[in-house]
Amino acid sequence: MTGTLLYARSRALPWTLTALAATVALAGWAALRTDTAPDPGRVRALVALAPMLAAAVIGGSLYGPFEELDRTAVRPWWPRRLAHLLAPTALAGALLALTVLDEGLALGPAPLLRNLLGCTGVTAAAAVLLGARLSWLPVLGYVGAVIPAAAGVGGRAVTVWAWPVQPGDRPWAWLTAVTAFLLGTTLYAARGARPENAGG
Repeated sequence: MTGTLLYARSRALPWTLTALAATVALAGWAALRTDTAPDPGRVRALVALAPMLAAAVIGGSLYGPFEELDRTAVRPWWPRRLAHLLAPTALAGALLALTVLDEGLALGPAPLLRNLLGCTGVTAAAAVLLGARLSWLPVLGYVGAVIPAAAGVGGRAVTVWAWPVQPGDRPWAWLTAVTAFLLGTTLYAARGARPENAGG
């Protein structure tokens, strides 16, 4: 238990959980305002941005402060990394779903959960390639570009490249998001985040 607590503190998990709670509270407030003033653009932005912010918070905790110790540990680190990524993701998913369970809200939990998975996968892969401190940049740039680009665009292809702004019943959007999550999770569990001092 002591080792688990030390691991959690070294990865700033208490801060991550606090920030996730704040993100979800903000999403809940925005969902209520969206329901009182329905606007497709506002709903689309909420569905894309709330999970993206949660994924960015999770990504910030993926760094390893002691890279040398991690590499020389007797036990493999991939189970800890996997649990480290999955636990906050599951918590964020549950909290985001709870924010939209009110029957009076037009927004459902499905697109929020799908986007959380996809954004977390992108963030985890970015942590491996860029480092945890910059892991939020790719998903922020992608989601920020997709929101205006997908407005008024139809067809199957848009459900693939614009999955963050699709309704919750689009199978190709789900396939893309789940694939991103599985790839990012596998990559992070196997390699860990890029050391912050890598490359000078």
